[in-house]
Amino acid sequence: MFKNQKGITLVALVITIVVLIILATVSINFAIGGNLFGRAQQGSELYSNASKEESDHLTNIDNLLQQLSENALN
Repeated sequence: MFKNQKGITLVALVITIVVLIILATVSINFAIGGNLFGRAQQGSELYSNASKEESDHLTNIDNLLQQLSENALN
């Protein structure tokens, strides 16, 4: 009577849940213990510093161009 029924067995369901728990544990450990958040924060700081340096360089170039144009007018 039960041989014609199709479906998932309880053993397959338990194994699937255990595998998902292991994968979740590994991924959480990688995110926290693998210093993923620390690397993201470091990247953010590097970007901020590079942006500030670029802004400083552009300001210096603008000042130099203003001086050159004033000298050309005189």
